[in-house]
Amino acid sequence: MKILLAYSGGLDTSFCIKYLTQEHGHEVHAVAVNTGGFDKKEIEALEAKAFTLGAASFHCVDAVKDYYDQCIRYLVFGNVLRNNTYPLSVSAERMFQAIEIAKYAQMLGADAIAHGSTGAGNDQVRFDLAFRVLCPEMEIITPIRDHRFSREEEVAYLKKHGFEWTQVKAKYSINPGIWGTSVGGAETLTSDTALPESAFPTQRTENEPSEVSLHFEKGELTGVNGQQFDHPVEAIQALQTLAAPYAIGRDTHVGDTIIGIKGRVGFEAAAPLIILKAHHLLEKHILVKWQQYWKEQLSNWYGMMLHEALFLDPVMRNIEAFLTSTQENVTGDVFVKLLPYRFELQGIKSDFDLMQSEAGKYGEMNNGWSGDDVKGFTKILGNQLKIYQAAQKKVTF
Repeated sequence: MKILLAYSGGLDTSFCIKYLTQEHGHEVHAVAVNTGGFDKKEIEALEAKAFTLGAASFHCVDAVKDYYDQCIRYLVFGNVLRNNTYPLSVSAERMFQAIEIAKYAQMLGADAIAHGSTGAGNDQVRFDLAFRVLCPEMEIITPIRDHRFSREEEVAYLKKHGFEWTQVKAKYSINPGIWGTSVGGAETLTSDTALPESAFPTQRTENEPSEVSLHFEKGELTGVNGQQFDHPVEAIQALQTLAAPYAIGRDTHVGDTIIGIKGRVGFEAAAPLIILKAHHLLEKHILVKWQQYWKEQLSNWYGMMLHEALFLDPVMRNIEAFLTSTQENVTGDVFVKLLPYRFELQGIKSDFDLMQSEAGKYGEMNNGWSGDDVKGFTKILGNQLKIYQAAQKKVTF
């Protein structure tokens, strides 16, 4: 059988190559989708490993800019943080990777698609759903889920066939991407234990505070410290280079999985968290309150549906259109201070800043109305409350 394997080079997908070729004699084609987690050397290493394990071919789809254009930009427009914590690092990229895998499987003419998901998490649903919608004619093969293999059994199997896997690599599942890196396993399987410093891929090497200016054009990050970039992906990478050495953006997310159980995962996302918070601050100066209110409602739905594997639902395109329309004037600079393990938003500068409008400044004398205008406005505003309290014949506080 000609199988396309969604391949990341980690323990699970490495096991899948060897298991499917060794035990079943399948023709396995390993395909990785780069959503910002691999550089050139890492891709070369992935290819070498895939062939060593027995893959018939290896291909890496470069999807970083498409991933941004079709997904990340809307997470920024919506200031999306799952449970006010998690920037949907894996949730977003897994769905997009699944879509790219489905496209490549059809081009390759595969009989089946395989992935290395277990039966306990969200990724199995994201991959399965995308494949069933986009290429329903193909069988879905999931050796680890079907046979309930443990990570220890996978390590032992690979070792039996001449492939060593260190205990450190087996202990944590690390998924890097442009929108953050997740760290799962060991301590995250408990409710009371924090990940140790050593578990995070990026170690702190910077101690001295520094300041960075971020330039947004219609809601998208286009410049960092005065340097303008051709594509927001380049700006994100530049900010990540500056902020990651401070170990900014580390946290542990606790949430509800698609299959109804609680899940816990660590992550580091320096650039994403800074961008989301900086963008939100800029919006608070530029958008009116009802724009902000309805953005918050729809953005919450957008993030939830993306997390729940419903990226392909047409209502997502409708929400994206709304979010895009709100960004017309979200242009300006945000000033951020970087410190070890945290950052501080210093302020913004924008031609569209409503706080600096000549019509009125909070706490100061205003030019657009008089004190008598406010007295009349307040009288009308309180009219319904006055009638209610009179009808009730009592004040409840």
